[in-house]
Parts: sequence; C-alpha cells; structure tokens
Amino acid sequence: MGHDPSVTRTWVLHPDIKSNNDRRLPEPALAEAVALAEALPGLEVFGETIVRLPKAHAGMLFGKGKIEELHNVFDEHEIDLVLIDGPVTPVQQRNLEKAWGVKLLDRTGLILEIFSDRARTSEGVLQVEMAALSYQRTRLVRAWTHLERQRGGLGFVGGPGETQIESDRRAIDDQLVRLRRKLSKVVKTRALHREARAKVPFPIVALVGYTNAGKSTLFNKLTGAEVFAKDMLFATLDPTMRAVELPDGPQVILSDTVGFISDLPTELVASFRATLEEVLAADLIVHVRDISHEGSEEQAADVRSILTSLGVGENANQIEVWNKIDLLEPDDHDAVLARAARHEEVIATSSVTGFGMKDFVQAVELALEGEIIAETLVLPYSDGRKRAWLFERSLVEAERQGENGFELDLRWKAKDRAQFESL
Repeated sequence: MGHDPSVTRTWVLHPDIKSNNDRRLPEPALAEAVALAEALPGLEVFGETIVRLPKAHAGMLFGKGKIEELHNVFDEHEIDLVLIDGPVTPVQQRNLEKAWGVKLLDRTGLILEIFSDRARTSEGVLQVEMAALSYQRTRLVRAWTHLERQRGGLGFVGGPGETQIESDRRAIDDQLVRLRRKLSKVVKTRALHREARAKVPFPIVALVGYTNAGKSTLFNKLTGAEVFAKDMLFATLDPTMRAVELPDGPQVILSDTVGFISDLPTELVASFRATLEEVLAADLIVHVRDISHEGSEEQAADVRSILTSLGVGENANQIEVWNKIDLLEPDDHDAVLARAARHEEVIATSSVTGFGMKDFVQAVELALEGEIIAETLVLPYSDGRKRAWLFERSLVEAERQGENGFELDLRWKAKDRAQFESL
C-alpha cells in the first residue's frame, strides 16, 4: 500500500551507549531528537525508539539481532528515513542503509538540514553551505557506491545530487574556497559594523541560550519586534538586533542570537563563529534557560561549554533568566522562585505572560551600571581626538586647563578606560 510521496515517513532512534558516558538522559534526549525531526518540513515521525547498547559496533553500530528487529519495524510502517540521534560513521551509514533499505541521517546531518531551512540572511546561507560541505567532505569514502546518486548540496533527505562521486572531493574543495572568500567579505563588513557600534555609547545585551529556551519571545516582549518565535527547535537562526530604551537606565542594543544545542556539529560552530562572536562584543550576556525542561541543567552546561569555546570567560558580565515558569506545576513554580531569589544574578520569568519582566529589566540596568571609577586624567593639548572621544561619551565631569594640558575629571567604567587606551 502506497503513501503520500510528499511526506517523508521517519523513525527516530536514540542509541543509549553505556560506554560513551553520555551526560544526557536517554528519554529527554530522544524527545529532543523527535522535536528536531518535527522542526524540518516534510518529515513526519511515525515512531521513536531508545536502543540500549553496551558499546557501539564498529561496522553496523547495532548488533545483528537489533538490526533485524528494526528492519521488520521499518518495513511494517513503510519508513523512508531513519534518524539516528548521534554520530554515525560513513561505513555504518552505508551498511545500515543497505540492511534496512532506507535513507539514514545522523544528528549532525539533521541539524545541518534544519539550519539550511532556517537561514535567511546571505551570511547565514553561506555559513550553512560551508558547514554542510565540510560535513559532506568527511563522508566521501565511496560510501554510496550502492546508490545511483550521491547526496548533493544539502540533499541529505532527498533530491538527486548533480556531481559524480569521482569528482566530488575536488568540487567540494573548490566550492569551499569560493565560499570562504565570500564569507570573509561578510565577516569584514560585520567587523566594521561592530566597530561602528563600539563608537556609539549604547551597551550591547546579547541573549544566548539553548534552542527553544524562549529567547526570541523574550526579545519580542522587550522590543516589540516581530521576530519569528514558535515552540520549535531553531525557530530563528539569523541574529537580530534592536535598540531598547530601558525605563530607568540607558538605551541598549538587544541582540537575539542563534540557539545552542548539545553536540552542536563542529562544522557549524566553525562556520557560525563570526555570528556567535557578536556575544564577545556584548557588555552583558543574558543566558536564557527553559527552567521547565527536565534537562535544564544539562542544557545550561552545554551553553556554558560553547560560550567557553568562543572565548567567553567566567568573569564575563552575565545574568541568568529562568524562563517558562508558567509551564511549571504550582509546587515546582514556588520552589523555582525560592531558588532564584537566593541568587542575585538569577531572574525567574515568563516571556509569554510577562511575569518577572520588571525584575529582569532592573537586573539588566544593575548589571550594566558596573563599577564606576572616578579619576583625573591629564591630556596634552595636542590630543584633541581623545578629548573629543571622552566628551562624546559624556564621561567628563569637569575640565580645567593646566600647565601640561587638559585636566579632566572622569567618571567611567573599566570598559571605557580599555577602549580609551586602545585609541
């Protein structure tokens, strides 16, 4: 009996391999993998399975008995695509596709597909294409000689590729060189924009967090912007910036960044470094957490790990927002509020109902105040550019003309001083 050809009937497997010492619990990990699959248009999940393994089998990942059992299940449900929530080697992929008679996609391939579907800006499209090509290049071990086609472009799920296997590696290398040139121009433009923003005395507040933690909803709540926000993994991909006037504080630039995820493909981290480095330029990093998720602590650890890999140190100016408390049961709700109250840098919110928004804004204002330093600086009369820079930022309390130059009474922060010294 046939089925709708426009729908890719999908089954999700999570290998729970004991020898991996995986920090993620298998049940929420499987749920996340299913949510990833549902985030990709055209896929319909017909089933999900946790496969417990003492260790991975080198050639087939699973044992013969389990492969036979799953083959029967896939046949019964007419499955077109199997998603494996974890890394799969090219050899394992070839062998499993042959044994099951289906297409197979691992976690990295699926995330790349989603990023490809979400990218909107020219930079985002370039970064995804580079990441996909880098991933695809590692798979060119003649793994698909049993197929009539090779996965071309981002056609991991479907659609014929256009290049022959024999010339793939050379073609991919040529494409990567071309894309790197294009992306380097975009990176230069982004760096110029960053320098321009540094000259504007508005602090930058970057929202970071695990995907689907509610960053875009929080962003919309504060800015009134129409950034696409949905209960979906990677609902937004490209970074968005808006100016926001805080009630009792300065005007700030709020930045909504791409969501993080555990086991984020290294190809994506490398390709999106230029975008993620916006976080490094931020005056304040707001780590948004979905506190209602049972794996919230593990998700937070993944976010911190990626921030560390980007060069964000422990001493960076950060606060945590425990979002989605409206989804908690009453007892858990009260317990989370009590826990949050014990930490100055933690605010419990619901970006949907607006609960805690006033506390969040006050916490941002307080974090941005920083430690004000009062000191007197003597500038030579010939150093008019530096003097103008200080006045542009309203850092001068008083000015006198002395024997050796301008005597300026300043009130500024360590960041202002560092920027001044780099002039």
